[in-house]
Amino acid sequence: MSSHRVSRKRRYIAWAAAGAAVLAGAGIAAQNSLATTTTWPAAKVYTGRAFDTCAAPSLSAMKAWHTGFYGAAAVYVGGKNRGCSQPNLTASWVKSVSSVGWKLIPIYVAAQPPCQTGTSPETINASTAASQGAADGADAVAKASALGMKAGSGLYLDMEPYDITNTSCNDAVLTYVRAWHKAVNAKQYRSGFYGFSSSSAKAVATATDRTNLPGNLWYAKWDKVNTTTTDWPFSSTLYTGHHRGHQYMVNSKESRGGYTITVDRDAWDAPVAITG
Repeated sequence: MSSHRVSRKRRYIAWAAAGAAVLAGAGIAAQNSLATTTTWPAAKVYTGRAFDTCAAPSLSAMKAWHTGFYGAAAVYVGGKNRGCSQPNLTASWVKSVSSVGWKLIPIYVAAQPPCQTGTSPETINASTAASQGAADGADAVAKASALGMKAGSGLYLDMEPYDITNTSCNDAVLTYVRAWHKAVNAKQYRSGFYGFSSSSAKAVATATDRTNLPGNLWYAKWDKVNTTTTDWPFSSTLYTGHHRGHQYMVNSKESRGGYTITVDRDAWDAPVAITG
């Protein structure tokens, strides 16, 4: 994601290494549904082009960029591994860009895999993965809520590339992800997951046990194809019905209305934040 956490070169190396090591997934079950006895707020779904960039642009830039090409923007609401400071990302900014017509995709960069290449400020510990996931899930909701993103919003967990054939590492990640999902779900936010089609997203999509996994999947596959269907890399029965996002291009330097921003492009068909 445009050097949002680690350098682009290192991410390419990690992605390639993980992809080379990954074996084909076993049986895939259908996407799990949200289990609750209470009535959820209706989802706000956006379908179309979106972009993500490390730091939320200024309000002036967002107004200039609202030309119709993009309709949504991903924003980094929190997490100890968030790579950029966010001077523009406030509740007032969220309200203002929403009134312009933007849809927002909140993403949270929390603990990263214990076997991941490189270092991260927060790493998943196998012995405490569940408690870490629960704490980070609760914090993600608190951060999104403080920005004016309400219950019912989509809220996405960022997990960078790792070797999913490393069983102990993969088990720790999935334990963490399930606990994060449960904490987010408990506050009636719709949990989502961002990861790489060759590794982290694949770990979630091919997990045999489908319980307590995020209900929306945002996969990184840099094929420059604006779609969430024709290049979908997993079982066709998974994440259907407006539950997919696809990061299809990275480091695209673009200018609109006098403002130049380097973004990653996304094809989007999934829940976004509920604001206003």
